[in-house]
Amino acid sequence: MHEQPIHMVNQNPAPHHPRLVLWLSLAQLISWGSIFYTFALIMAPVERELGLSRAQSSLAFSLALLVEGLLAYPVGRWIDRGHERAVMTAGSVLAAVCLALHSLVTGVLGLYAVWAGLGAAMAAVLYSPAFAVVTRRFPHDFRRAIITMTFLGGLASTVFIPLTAALMAGWGWRAALVSLALLHLLVCAPLHAFMLRGAPVPRATPLGDKTGPAGLRRILLSAPFLLIGVFVVLMMAVTVAIPAHMVSLLREHGLREAWVIGIPASIGAIQVLGRLLLYFFEHHFDLHTANRLIPCLIPLGLVALLATPLLAPEQAVWALLLFVALYGMGNGMLTIVKGTAIAQYVNRDQVATLNGALGLPLALSRASAPVLLGVLWTPQLGYTRGLWLLLALSLLGVGALMLAQRMALAHRSAS
Repeated sequence: MHEQPIHMVNQNPAPHHPRLVLWLSLAQLISWGSIFYTFALIMAPVERELGLSRAQSSLAFSLALLVEGLLAYPVGRWIDRGHERAVMTAGSVLAAVCLALHSLVTGVLGLYAVWAGLGAAMAAVLYSPAFAVVTRRFPHDFRRAIITMTFLGGLASTVFIPLTAALMAGWGWRAALVSLALLHLLVCAPLHAFMLRGAPVPRATPLGDKTGPAGLRRILLSAPFLLIGVFVVLMMAVTVAIPAHMVSLLREHGLREAWVIGIPASIGAIQVLGRLLLYFFEHHFDLHTANRLIPCLIPLGLVALLATPLLAPEQAVWALLLFVALYGMGNGMLTIVKGTAIAQYVNRDQVATLNGALGLPLALSRASAPVLLGVLWTPQLGYTRGLWLLLALSLLGVGALMLAQRMALAHRSAS
């Protein structure tokens, strides 16, 4: 029997600490902007200077995502044991060191080494550890704290794509990386070291029949869990592959550089708008209907992107703006749908364990998607074949979620 809770509201929630959440959110903005979104900008100059193919350069980012995914479980264990301050401070220092070393890279092995290190830093400083921190500190009000973080985190591309582009234009990509390294060393590391003092004492988790190996195995093999897993893995692949190639993709359409920088930068702002809409209006519409419709915005955005080369230049800009609106809002709200789907449609009591079981598939998906998009790129067709593949994967993911939702709700009605 699968427990299928829809929504629980604590009547007397302990409020989160706004100052702590705000400073952690600032560190999220810097970390996402200076690591995750920087790759798309430096990919082309790194390829030219090091003599790499698109597939070779894409592999660096995929390696970082693979390392991040593989380290997610031990990082979570360390945080649960009360070591959040050490983990996130060390992650910021590691990010600073790797970005500084990136500025000295002269070959492909060095490139892969620094991005493997940046993947380890990402595991320690991005959303997953930060969400775990606020969940442990504010167990009755973590949802509001997490949404606050996603607001600022969603602005990372809006702030850092133009900022990094300006640094590269003025000083070159190597000096720009040193500047980003200093942000981690002088801002993020001190914030984590100072604000994360006094971590909560680890709490013991009682074990019952439902948490036994046999019960867990039944859930892991259940159709709703497997379908949700397909949904999360496929949608993660789509949403991770696009940012790494966005700048190069837009340049292929012959757009002015202002559009090339402005379009991906604006996606972050649209993501924040989507999260704001979900935050303020989630109690005014059916939760399950929203969960069905929100992921559909991703394939609709890809259709608009695929239509762009078929249009005249004036019309192509409007198609790209439609892509920004659909993909940005969809991706912003998809974070919340993916984060709550297992609790809503599989089992609430073992959410952490079940999410952990998806760690390796997610790591492989995140690592392979950007390099696969790079491999499918050709001088003749550009990214067309890769975008068609992403469209197919997103449609399969949406279908898996809808089927899991239908099965879970039918089971709930029957019981």
